[in-house]
Amino acid sequence: MQLRQSLKIALRALRANKMRAFLTMLGIIIGIAAVIAMVAVGSGASKKISDQIASMGSNLLIVLPGSTTSGGLRAGPGSAATLTYDDARAVSSECPSVNAVAPEVRGTAQVVYGNLNWSTVVNGVTPEMLTVRDWPVASGRNLSQADVDGATKNCLIGRTVAENLFGGEDPVGKIVRIKKIPFTVVGLLDAKGQSTMGQDQDDQILVPLRTAQRKLFGSQFPNTIGVMLIQAKGGEALNKAEEEVTALLNQRHRVGPAREADFTVRNLSEIMAVSQQSSKVMSLLLGAVASISLVVGGIGIMNIMLVSVTERTREIGIRMAIGARERDILFQFLAEAVLLTTCGGIIGMALGAAGAVVVAKLVGWPVLVSAQAIIVAFAFSAGVGIFFGFYPARRAAALNPIEALRHE
Repeated sequence: MQLRQSLKIALRALRANKMRAFLTMLGIIIGIAAVIAMVAVGSGASKKISDQIASMGSNLLIVLPGSTTSGGLRAGPGSAATLTYDDARAVSSECPSVNAVAPEVRGTAQVVYGNLNWSTVVNGVTPEMLTVRDWPVASGRNLSQADVDGATKNCLIGRTVAENLFGGEDPVGKIVRIKKIPFTVVGLLDAKGQSTMGQDQDDQILVPLRTAQRKLFGSQFPNTIGVMLIQAKGGEALNKAEEEVTALLNQRHRVGPAREADFTVRNLSEIMAVSQQSSKVMSLLLGAVASISLVVGGIGIMNIMLVSVTERTREIGIRMAIGARERDILFQFLAEAVLLTTCGGIIGMALGAAGAVVVAKLVGWPVLVSAQAIIVAFAFSAGVGIFFGFYPARRAAALNPIEALRHE
């Protein structure tokens, strides 16, 4: 009953000074809107990074060839031809924690269909590539092991290549020319989107590994591969798979204490964890910076409430004279402060969510306005009202009734 009465009096006081009440709320509105928008955009960026890493495949290890040294200058991983197709088959058959292995040879080529042409990435792969990459075929079929063993001229094409060469036409069964060699399109890959490096994963063609090695990208080392993608049997088996693969390749490549490994094994789950942690820290930093404006808004509320106490000193004296207790006066002014901040918080939450949507559309990120962020923002705005409104309310409650009645 007392709380309801205090809220009625607080509403009446705020209506009497609408413009001042709005300007007082403005700091809270801006602060809450900034917090909601920054946290939402930061969470959206984190999700986008996670989705891009996940698009490469789940429970994934990447094995890169070693480096070369020429004239005292050492190149990075992948610059030497140290991995072979036999290594990939050995990993698949001898590592219990490994589910699938997909060796790959990569190059670029001009692809021609009719009077249209397109420059794209051509990957020599095995059928396991789609399993490792969690990449379904939208229409047609996957490459088979018979295609790899027989070095057939069949291929799978990505969405981007299909759009540029075929438009809306179904590409399955059509003949394209890669480096002037005719290939039959046996399947259309489902859309994959951008990678973590911003590359279009749909802008590529997959051909049988042996075909790429023998007919498209000739090499002085015909059995070598450019990279090996390995899928573990589960997230809990990923570290075990990494140990098994490293031990096997060390044995096959005769790597000992006196010889440096000529390959590199990278764990994508570690990369994802680091990226997510970085995004989380950035979101917290953005939220903390935006929260500063809430403190500024709270100080503004304290100043206005102190002015209000001074202006309404005589009113406070009259209320005390007719029986109002110190607690009643305290609740009245505390209710005004909390009402200001909660109303500002509600408006700020709506503006923050709308701002996050606008920013997301401009930069192309997903928006994640979580219920937790809304609840925390609302509770924080109410807390600001209680914290910064308590001193003015306590000051009003501590006024001497006789002195308050004499105030002009």
